[in-house]
Amino acid sequence: MNQSNQEDFQKKIKIRFHDKKLLTTALTHSSYANERKLSRGKDNERLEFLGDAVLELIMSDYLFHTYKDEPEGKLTKMRASLVCEPTLAFCAKDLSLGDYLLLSKGEDLTGGRERDSILSDAFEAVIGAVYLDQGFEEARKFVETYLLQDVDEKVLFYDAKTSLQELVQSFSKQPLTYELIKEDGPDHQKTFTVEARLGEKVIGTGTGRSKKSAEQTAAYEAMKHKDGILR
Repeated sequence: MNQSNQEDFQKKIKIRFHDKKLLTTALTHSSYANERKLSRGKDNERLEFLGDAVLELIMSDYLFHTYKDEPEGKLTKMRASLVCEPTLAFCAKDLSLGDYLLLSKGEDLTGGRERDSILSDAFEAVIGAVYLDQGFEEARKFVETYLLQDVDEKVLFYDAKTSLQELVQSFSKQPLTYELIKEDGPDHQKTFTVEARLGEKVIGTGTGRSKKSAEQTAAYEAMKHKDGILR
């Protein structure tokens, strides 16, 4: 990573790393390390492993103390929704994290900077790097700032298709379907647009890098305006 990119990212997250190599490693995808024949441990996979564990503890502590009356099962479900790949990728995109990643030329050309799996892993790797460089409390602040905003909305997004199906079944006999209405872009970097339909009525529209992602977004948009569906 060049110096200006590293400086820009540190300003964005408002953290100055003592060990800049930790940040570089957190943003180095395995494809780049392999392409450059870097030595083992120079990609972000080990930091992602650590960040995943740190994130789970932070989330468990937050949910335990915030939702004091919720049973263990509900807390487990909420935690799963907040640390799942789509949610972490969504947070990574808010940070424009993909712009700072070191990827191989092939991975870059095939849309790696927008790929949920790469972004979610890098987000966890950054958490791991912050934890090692700054300690647990700074890692907690990072998670609170970039993940624990709009928790209820993120939980809703994770469960959107299931929640919408349950809502529709509770008041309507019309079928809930998802219709692909548009595909844009080259084969390696397609964008899909899907409509959620109740019978013939369009109740939500979503766009994503996969059909599944687009359906989830369409369901989420429908759930956000569920009062209109119920009329």
